[in-house]
Amino acid sequence: MQIKPAMPPGRRTFIRRMAASTALLGVSAAGLSSCTSTGGGMGESGAPGFRHGVASGDPLSDRVILWTRVTPSQPGDIAVRWQVATDSAMQQVIAQGSVTTSAQRDYTVKVDATGLLAGHVYYYQFAAEGDKSVIGRTRTLARADARQVRLAVFSCSNYPAGYFNVYADAARQDDIDAALHIGDYIYEYESTGYACGNAEALGRVSEPRELLLRLEDYRRRYAQYRSDPDLQAVHAAMPFITVWDDHEFADDTWRDGSVDHKTAKYGPFELRKLAALTAYHEWMPIRVPDAAAPDRIYRSFDFGGIVSLHMLDTRLIGRDQQLMLSSYYDEHRRFDEEKYKQDVCSPRRQMIGREQMAWLEGQVSRSSARWQMLGQQVLMARMEYPAAVVMGECNSTDFAALKRRAAADPSCVNDKQKRWLSGATLPCYLDSWDGYQADREQVFEMMRKHRKNMVVLAGDTHNAWASDLRDAQGRQVGVEFATASVSSPGMEGAYPDRDPEDVAAMMVDLIEPLYYAQTSKRGYMIVTASHAEVRCDWRFVDTVFKHEFTATTDRSLRVLPGPGNRRIEECRA
Repeated sequence: MQIKPAMPPGRRTFIRRMAASTALLGVSAAGLSSCTSTGGGMGESGAPGFRHGVASGDPLSDRVILWTRVTPSQPGDIAVRWQVATDSAMQQVIAQGSVTTSAQRDYTVKVDATGLLAGHVYYYQFAAEGDKSVIGRTRTLARADARQVRLAVFSCSNYPAGYFNVYADAARQDDIDAALHIGDYIYEYESTGYACGNAEALGRVSEPRELLLRLEDYRRRYAQYRSDPDLQAVHAAMPFITVWDDHEFADDTWRDGSVDHKTAKYGPFELRKLAALTAYHEWMPIRVPDAAAPDRIYRSFDFGGIVSLHMLDTRLIGRDQQLMLSSYYDEHRRFDEEKYKQDVCSPRRQMIGREQMAWLEGQVSRSSARWQMLGQQVLMARMEYPAAVVMGECNSTDFAALKRRAAADPSCVNDKQKRWLSGATLPCYLDSWDGYQADREQVFEMMRKHRKNMVVLAGDTHNAWASDLRDAQGRQVGVEFATASVSSPGMEGAYPDRDPEDVAAMMVDLIEPLYYAQTSKRGYMIVTASHAEVRCDWRFVDTVFKHEFTATTDRSLRVLPGPGNRRIEECRA
């Protein structure tokens, strides 16, 4: 596939430009299960007064946020009772109370249930207007002597794109300490927008049908998503730790705008951002670190002495506007490579902002956990293409084949091909950390300076990746595990006539730090951390277009601690 240099590289452009495969390892029978997506188990059916289920989130060692929404029988204030118990029958109640909700907060309820014990499973339930909610299950953060931590990692759940079978599979896992949703929990498009081709047949047409702009719009979209039984089931089964990406607001959001937001047509972006932010805090089980600054959601969670999890906002609070590759061509279609490289590396360009960067360094420096884990939205790994490919001189397929031929027989390439092979690589997905390289180097130097073992978790691209993280000097500083989407389409449509195994081999050849890629399936990650290693299992479903599906663990990789390790390697049997 040839890359057109004038095309501004947004996320879906990036998806079209890259490809990957399922077949780097075979799927074992032990990792396969057949399921039906109906939201079974915890939270499978709710009373009329609680049509959006229950959820928990932001667990600490002694507390957790409990969430629900009341469907009112009539307008007005509603008293809601809550209970926490140590048993699933709600007989051994250890905490309870009452709160009031109203239309002012869209009848949502959030309770910070305190006085709990570390590393314990608890059950909770709400009651209002004669109805009781389903019973949810949650757990507090691991104790100091915990031996391992298991996290489920999700991204990019697009309601009209398909059923939430990924959530259904995760809800059946009974040993997850917490779920991380690292962005694009909802999508803001109109009903005829992105990935809606099958929505009518699936009964999943977006509501409201218009583009989300007002608070009421965002509230209705969250309500539609939270009516899904599989999403309700996974929320009822485990606590969530969340951050937003762009589609909770608008496509390719940055600090003061979005690529899709036209002020003349839609009004000030600040008003839209405030509406989206308000609905997010109403509908998500998140604890606000600072009530006076609800846009500051970066925060840390310590899982015993194993993991310090730092949830970052790479989208809203500090990000400068994305660069555009097309801006670096002059009137004669000559590309200014030097200026381009200077700009993507400029120390003036910020991804997370100075305040958040200083906060992160403080958290990292004080942490004594074996692993520093960054839960954030966009790819941190270098996903740079050969300049000859970016400039359209040679397509990806031919370049990869040329590289293999040259390795086998250097005499078979001509002078022009030698120039291609020896040329620089260029970033082309400028919405990721590749477009904010000074901030990335600062994070890498932070981890090196404090001698930390770093694992980065990412989403955003709808595809699964594993990459080694190296600084500008080529020094190994950590690894990145990136999850596929819950339902948003990936790059499988970019190469419909090619074997995905061949495409995967091509991508690994093209992108030097890339170790693994899988783009033809929807799925999530299960990340298991211990003092000895962090292991990532990529779990996929075979369809999002039917309720009946098969789930498989497709690939497992790990990283070991210590300065001589901190790189991706195969898991041992």
